[in-house]
Amino acid sequence: MKAIILKDFGTVDNLQPADIPLPIIKDEDVLIQVKAFSINPIDVKTRAGKGVAVRLKEFSPMILGWDIAGVITATGKSVTNFKQGDAVFGMINFPGIASAYSEYVSAPATHIAIKPKNISFEEAAASTLAALTAWEAVVDVLKIQKGDRLLVHAAAGGVGHFAVQIAKYFGAYVIGTTSATNKTFVLGIGADEHIDYHTQPLDKATGNIDKVLDTIGGNNIDQSLKVMRKGGIIVSIPSGRNEEVAAKAEAAGMFGYRMLVQSSGENQQQIAKLIETGFIKPHISKIYSFDQIQEAHLQIESGRTVGKIVVQV
Repeated sequence: MKAIILKDFGTVDNLQPADIPLPIIKDEDVLIQVKAFSINPIDVKTRAGKGVAVRLKEFSPMILGWDIAGVITATGKSVTNFKQGDAVFGMINFPGIASAYSEYVSAPATHIAIKPKNISFEEAAASTLAALTAWEAVVDVLKIQKGDRLLVHAAAGGVGHFAVQIAKYFGAYVIGTTSATNKTFVLGIGADEHIDYHTQPLDKATGNIDKVLDTIGGNNIDQSLKVMRKGGIIVSIPSGRNEEVAAKAEAAGMFGYRMLVQSSGENQQQIAKLIETGFIKPHISKIYSFDQIQEAHLQIESGRTVGKIVVQV
């Protein structure tokens, strides 16, 4: 089968096509013929030797990627809830090795869900790591409730655009930050207010925020705390730029948490339900071919991707 091998941590030139054997599945796994996979900032960071690279260095050279959508071609002996021919999607083995940049992957049955019929394989692949991160942050950590004032940073990004929609489903009042270019997009997916981070100082543009989803880290944490009410909650996602979020929040009379998403078929099923009922919709800004993997990485690396990008297999 064809796959994209990362020969060593570094530039996109280290991503090279290869022909490798089909993966062998365990009793609890399924074999999936991948129709599409998506790329996230964590893929790019890990390729460069950051992100979760330290966890995976023993696998070098490796196959990157965690987000897949495809069709089950075989099931392990212990798998009873999926069958051959099922269309499925999920984030596999994160933050371990998953080898999603391949024609076929072996996946734990507990990490996937049935693909909603009302979306394509490309849209399904886009609704995995980013959607799960948004779900865990908004629902499990922030425990969003009706009427909460939620501030979502980088609201047009992969995680951000899902977070806006999930929070609106639960009845929150959502304020999203982006550049002016993405104002219409963010308001169009349900945000109640938009803040242009280039021209509007945060402490002048909003206040009395109950909860914050920070997808940027660093000084963004400090700026967010200035507009939060006492007792508010901030969850920060970017590893390496959020080590002090708990201490900073506590000093300001608030609560701060770091978060690293985990693979969860159960949460993936929750995402599937919201997609099926039309409450959330993934946005794909561009679809790449398998041999354009380097271009896809460079696009994510630009930090200017609206929604998600996807690779067809």
